[in-house]
Amino acid sequence: MNHFHLIAVNNFYTRHIFTKTKLHAMAIKIGQKAPEFSLYDSAKNKISLGDYAGKKNVLLLFFPFAFTSTCTKELCSVRDEIGKYENDNVQVFGISVDSYHALAKYKQEQQYNFPLLSDFNKEVSTLYDTIYEVFGLGLKGVSKRSAFIIDKAGTVQYAEVLENAGEVPDFKAIDEKIASLA
Repeated sequence: MNHFHLIAVNNFYTRHIFTKTKLHAMAIKIGQKAPEFSLYDSAKNKISLGDYAGKKNVLLLFFPFAFTSTCTKELCSVRDEIGKYENDNVQVFGISVDSYHALAKYKQEQQYNFPLLSDFNKEVSTLYDTIYEVFGLGLKGVSKRSAFIIDKAGTVQYAEVLENAGEVPDFKAIDEKIASLA
């Protein structure tokens, strides 16, 4: 039998299903309040989602690993279009389970012009239900490639979680949703 528990992550309570074998986050739904979190960026600055409440819409891009081909392709496309996001008052964050040390090198090498956040402890990826139990060659706890748009009021306006790490989010749909919020 499944039991529901409230779990606190960074002072945000979220409902989880507890089974005899594991803890599962509930899928993030459009229209719900976005789970609050704080993570460190590649320069060791603490970044909180709540810092942008009432100020900017936020685009969260979870990605499996720094220095991989699909992740680099995805994030470089965002880098090259950053002016569009800035003009639409959107703060972009890339999030992975890589250490902030690896993300700092990756950001420098690719000249990313938006923060990369380290979810090394896998708490936020789990909270947003965007984490593989097993990935690739038996790796556990890798972020799934996914995208979330959170409006200034803190409400999830777009949610896309991809099971296939070789695919990228639907940036046409993301851009349309961002335009509708502007």
